[in-house]
Amino acid sequence: MGAHEQTVAVVTGGTQGLGLAVAEALRAEGCTRLLLAGRDRARGEAAAARVGGVFVAADMGDPGQAAGLIDAAAARWGRVTALVNAAAVTDRASVLDCTVEEWDRQFAVNARGPFFALQRLAQRAVEGGHPAGCVNILSMVVHCGQSFLAPYSASKAALANVTKNAAQALRRHRIRVNGINCGWMDTPGEDATQRRWHGAGDDWLERAEASAPMGMLVKPEHVAALVCYLLSKRSGVMTGALVDFDQNVAGAYPE
Repeated sequence: MGAHEQTVAVVTGGTQGLGLAVAEALRAEGCTRLLLAGRDRARGEAAAARVGGVFVAADMGDPGQAAGLIDAAAARWGRVTALVNAAAVTDRASVLDCTVEEWDRQFAVNARGPFFALQRLAQRAVEGGHPAGCVNILSMVVHCGQSFLAPYSASKAALANVTKNAAQALRRHRIRVNGINCGWMDTPGEDATQRRWHGAGDDWLERAEASAPMGMLVKPEHVAALVCYLLSKRSGVMTGALVDFDQNVAGAYPE
C-alpha cells in the first residue's frame, strides 16, 4: 500500500517546477485524488493529465480563490487531507526601490493566499473530524535574503511565522503544519527569472552549479520527497518545523 493512497491533496503552483515535482511524487506514492492549481490553463491541464489529477485555475493573490481550491477539491472527493502551498512570485525589488504595489502583490500571493488556503483546509478538517497536513514552501531568504529580494524575503518570513503559529493552534485537532526553506533551485521558473532579471545566458545553470559546494543546485525531486514524508504518517507527530533544505548553512561565515 502506498503512503499516500488515502491522501486527498491540493498543490498550489502545481503546474511546473517544485509544485509539479510534488504532485508527481504524491502520485508515485499512491495519491489519485490530486488537485493542481495555477494561473496558466494550458500548462495546468497538461500537468494534471501527467499526474492523473485535475486542474483548477486560481490566482493565489485572491484569498477567496485560494480558499476556494479546498472547497473545489472537497466537493469532488468529499474531503481534503493535504495542502502544499508552493505558489509564489519572486520579482525583484529592494528596500530602495520597492513600490507599495509590488510589496502588496508579493504579500498577497506569498503569504495571504497560503494563509487562507490553510485556514479553509483546517476548517473543513475540524468540521469533518479528520487529520490533515500542510507543507508551506518557504525559502532560505527567511533568514535574510539578497538585497534585491526585499518583499519576497519579508513575505516568506511572514509565511514562516504562519507555519509555526498554525501548527501551535491546530495540533490538538491533529492537523500538522510544517515548512521547507528551499535554497537556490533548478526550475523552469528560476530559468525565466535569471534571464529576465539578471541577463543570464544559456550557460547560467552550468556556471551556477560549477560554483556550488555540492556541484548542483537544489533539485525539485529532492524537496518533493521531503514534502511527501512530511504529509505522510511516516513523519509521526512532527509539526511546526522549518527545515533548511540547502547546501549553504544559515549563519555561517567564510573560513
